[in-house]
Amino acid sequence: RPPRSTQSRSSAASDVYKRQIQAETDSLLYALDRGCFNNIVKEAAVKKRQRYEDFLQKVEILASMDPYERSKIGDAVKTVKFNKGDYVVKQGESGNTFYFIEEGEAIATKTLQPGQAPEEVYAYKAGDYFGELALLRNVPRQANIVAKTDLTLVSLDRDSFTRLLGPLDEILKLSLIHISEPTRLLSISYAVFCLKKKKRLTLS
Repeated sequence: RPPRSTQSRSSAASDVYKRQIQAETDSLLYALDRGCFNNIVKEAAVKKRQRYEDFLQKVEILASMDPYERSKIGDAVKTVKFNKGDYVVKQGESGNTFYFIEEGEAIATKTLQPGQAPEEVYAYKAGDYFGELALLRNVPRQANIVAKTDLTLVSLDRDSFTRLLGPLDEILKLSLIHISEPTRLLSISYAVFCLKKKKRLTLS
């Protein structure tokens, strides 16, 4: 049974306990009141958002998004880390996650001829992204992504990717050319330029 003071506050706030907790042994508990808990959670959320906003505004593919749109991405992303030599994704497996590189470097390797070892086809650095092809076209991963150094990634799941990156769909599709070629034939910068030019022509 909750302590009297906690129970009184809960009743005053018109809350209802969802379950009963009963001590099976003598126990020592530490409690946070509602105000402290909310402050801690809110402060952590603000710090998380600020950290990701600072990073995301440096990502070229997101340059056309306004701060509010980027802040929504910041709320949805998660940090994942890999050690040097780890596989982030493997060619042929299903993909449900989109990645930005926050820190470190990675390489893409691809089996170009059956029976031969994968060859390096692209190098990634901080600010680059990968994983969009599987999400946009609903196909298996087309290459391996291997951590060249210790790697910190910012990840976005399929649902969040579809919901939050809709405005960038055309840019992402333009930049997909590098997946089927040994090198990135169309840079993100050029893709952004093409989209902006198309918008100007449409407006005129």
